Amino acid sequence: MNHKVLAVAVVVGVVAIAGAYSVGKKQSATQAPVAAAPQAAHPPVAGHDQVREGRVGVDPTEKFTHFRVGNKNVKKLYIENDTVWVATSGGVVRYNTTTDQFKLFDINDGLLSNGMFYVGRVQGSLTVGTYGGGMSILNEKDNSWTHYNIPEGLGDAFVYDVLETRTGDLWIATWSGVNRIRGGKLDDAASWELHTVESTGGGLPNDWVYALAEGKNGEIWLATEGGMSRYDNGQWENWTHARGVGAPYEKVKDAIAFRSDPAQQSVHHAMQKEEMGLQDVDQAYNPNYIISLVVGEDGTVWAGTWGGGLAYYNGTEWNNLTTVEGLPGNHVFMLHRDHQNRIWIGTNNGLAVKEGEGYRILKAEDGLFNNTVFSMATTPTGDMWIGSFGGVAHIRPHGN
Repeated sequence: MNHKVLAVAVVVGVVAIAGAYSVGKKQSATQAPVAAAPQAAHPPVAGHDQVREGRVGVDPTEKFTHFRVGNKNVKKLYIENDTVWVATSGGVVRYNTTTDQFKLFDINDGLLSNGMFYVGRVQGSLTVGTYGGGMSILNEKDNSWTHYNIPEGLGDAFVYDVLETRTGDLWIATWSGVNRIRGGKLDDAASWELHTVESTGGGLPNDWVYALAEGKNGEIWLATEGGMSRYDNGQWENWTHARGVGAPYEKVKDAIAFRSDPAQQSVHHAMQKEEMGLQDVDQAYNPNYIISLVVGEDGTVWAGTWGGGLAYYNGTEWNNLTTVEGLPGNHVFMLHRDHQNRIWIGTNNGLAVKEGEGYRILKAEDGLFNNTVFSMATTPTGDMWIGSFGGVAHIRPHGN
């Protein structure tokens, strides 16, 4: 085992704080989606017979390395040069892959919450969106944080995604609507807007907004718990399962791997299913619940649903892909566009990428830490960092 094995064992051991957070605001008793899937074991690694916290090890060819973070989800990964940022429910880690130096940021370092949903660069500064602590921006000179929360105009303290548009506007996805900050002027109260179901006249179909993306022509796409929405030149439009988003239950019911349905534990989700006429469906299926989003180079909009597979919009209509078409799973937790403009699809049963007429599938036996994939980041050279339930896999395409 080389020196990096030892160093990263320390990194992940630090962030292995017990507990996981739920996907719904005010649902502390509800498990996160990944908890519904079996905790798959990582592939055997030479010299490591027991699964433990920290770096599990590397395979003999060093094509992949595993980092174990405990009984939690890795919700977001962000790479810049030699640094990998890992957002977990125990804080966010800055790790230098060249020097093995690391730093864990959590509530002991000034953050208002350890639960991380988003990490990335906003206006050039490292930014996190947290579970209950709002949005925080890091001053990397002194490792201090500036917070933006409800008093500053944020719709909710639960921040799931942040988008900086080509025009300089900022959009912030919360569980009480979506904020738009005109010109990105975070410290100008007059620049803050909050858009909700009520304020948009139903154009935003649900106030719980999970993901944001900018379209090819500058329109804003929003993934919500009630369907997809688009904001374009002041106009709102939305699409639900009734308008083609998500595969029908009859098509996917035999392939749904688990029954941990949020509707069984949450009045909010139960009402959603009743509105759709799905109250008698006891499986984890609600195609209006959009949990991942990405826009392709050609402008195609890709949306991952909760049990209804992968939906895509070609500018005219929505179409849906499921296990019938070759996906490994119908719960699409993550969508990622890499440097070659390929769309990667993270599901409850592995990772997929389109190749030719079919899909290339990666699972635990191919190097994933776990078959449930929640996050992904890639480098220009093709290295993949993949976040799952319980840990992270670093896969080197050429074994370097």
